[in-house]
Amino acid sequence: MDIQQVPNTSQREHPAGTVLLKDKQDDAFDEIILHPIPTSDPNDPLNWSNGRKAVNFSIVCFYVLITFVFLDIPTVAYSQYIEEFGWGYATLNNAAASSFVGLSVGCIGFIPLVHRYGRRPIYLLSLALQLAGGIWSAKLNSSAELIVCALLSGIGGAISETIVQVTIADLFFVHQRGTMNGFFLCMQFTGAFLGPVAAGYVVVAMGWRWMWGITAILTGANLLVALLFFEETKFVPTLMGVNDLGTDDITPHREEPLSEDAKKQPVGPDASSVRMGPYFQRKSYRQRLAFITKTDTPIAHHFYQPFIIVYKVPAVAYVSITYGLLLCLFSIISSIQGYYMIAPPYNFDASQIGLFALAPFIGSVIGTFFGGMLNDRLSIWCAKRNGGIFESEMRLYPAMPSIILILTGTLMFGMGLSYSQPWPVLAVGAGIYGAGFVVIAGATLTYLTDSYSEPMPLLQ
Repeated sequence: MDIQQVPNTSQREHPAGTVLLKDKQDDAFDEIILHPIPTSDPNDPLNWSNGRKAVNFSIVCFYVLITFVFLDIPTVAYSQYIEEFGWGYATLNNAAASSFVGLSVGCIGFIPLVHRYGRRPIYLLSLALQLAGGIWSAKLNSSAELIVCALLSGIGGAISETIVQVTIADLFFVHQRGTMNGFFLCMQFTGAFLGPVAAGYVVVAMGWRWMWGITAILTGANLLVALLFFEETKFVPTLMGVNDLGTDDITPHREEPLSEDAKKQPVGPDASSVRMGPYFQRKSYRQRLAFITKTDTPIAHHFYQPFIIVYKVPAVAYVSITYGLLLCLFSIISSIQGYYMIAPPYNFDASQIGLFALAPFIGSVIGTFFGGMLNDRLSIWCAKRNGGIFESEMRLYPAMPSIILILTGTLMFGMGLSYSQPWPVLAVGAGIYGAGFVVIAGATLTYLTDSYSEPMPLLQ
C-alpha cells in the first residue's frame, strides 16, 4: 500500500480525531496520508527507521510483559502462603487491594512527569521500583511485608498501560496504532496469563521465593536493556532561523525548495514566523540516551485535569469506564481462581492454577488479530468509503459485537464456579472473556489515542 505525505492543513472544522487518511482526488485512491504530519528532522520519532522503532517498541513490550507477570503471579503462591504462614483470605485480599491502590496512585503521580522530563526516566523509574519490589517479595516473612511489597509493585507498574499509549502516539501514525495496540495487549495478556503458568512450575519445583527471584532477575535484565538501548521518544522540535517580517505563519523545514503556496501554509496557531534552515543534526548515541529530556511545559494541571476531563469529555469517560470494568472483571477472575480452585472439588495445585491461565491467553491471541491488525484495515476501509475522511469512532465497530463475548465469558466462569461445574467449562468461559477483552480494549484505547493525541486545552 502506497503512503504519501501532504502539507499540514488546519482541521479545526472537524471534530477531534478526524483526519484525511485517503486522497480521493488521487486516481488510485489507495495512498495513505500520514498523520500526524512528520517533520523533516531525523530526530523526530515518526521519522525513525522501522528497525529503530522496532527496537524501542520491543523493549516497551517486554516491559509490559514483565509488569503484568509481577502483578498477576501472586495468586499462584496463595496455597503456599496459607501453608507456610497461615494467612487467611482477608490477608491475601488486602495485599491485592494494596496493589490496586499503588496502580491508581502511581499513575496519577508519574504520568504528569512524562510531559516535563520525558518518557525514558519514567520507564526506568518504574522498572527500578518493580525490581525493588521483586527482591523484597522474595525475602518477605510477614503479612505487613506482603502488603507493602504489593503496594510497591503496584506503584511501579502503574504507568504500564498509560505511558505505552503515549509511546505509541510518539512513534506511529494513525493507520498503524491499532496494530501496535494489538501487540501491546498481546504482551499484557502474555504476562498476565503465561506468567502464572511458568510461576506455577517454579513454585512446585523451587518454592515461592524463587518465583519472585526469577521475576526480579528478568526485571533487572529489562532495566539494563532499557538503560542501554531505549531512546527517548518525546520529540522537542528545533527551530532554526530568524523571524520573517510581516507574516504570522511558520514555514516548515523541507529538503526541497518551497513553493509559493507552501510558504503561505500555516501549520500551527500562535507561533512566531520562522524561516527554517535546511539541515538538522542527528543526535549522537549519548544524546539519544540522555536520562532526562526536560522542557518548560507546565505540568501542574496534569495532576488534577484527568478528574475534570473524565466528566467533561464523554469520550474519555466512556473509555475510562469501559477499560476500568474490563480490568475489574479480569482481576476478579484472576483472584477468585487462585483462591477457590485450590479447594474441592477442583483441588488444583500451584502448577494447575498456572496452567488454567492458558485458556484466557489463547482467547487473547485470537482477539489480538481482530482488535489489532484487522482494526487498522477496517479503519482504512471505512475511511475510503467515507470520502477519504477517517473518524476515530470508526475504531469502535469491532468492540460492539465483542460485548457479547465479555458477557458470555464472565457468566460461564462465574456461574460455573458457583455451581461447581467441571473446570473445562470455566476454562472456556475465561477464554471467551480473554478474546473479548483484547478486542474491546484495543478498539477503545486506540480510539482515545486517535481522538486526543494532542494536548488538550486547560479545562476548569
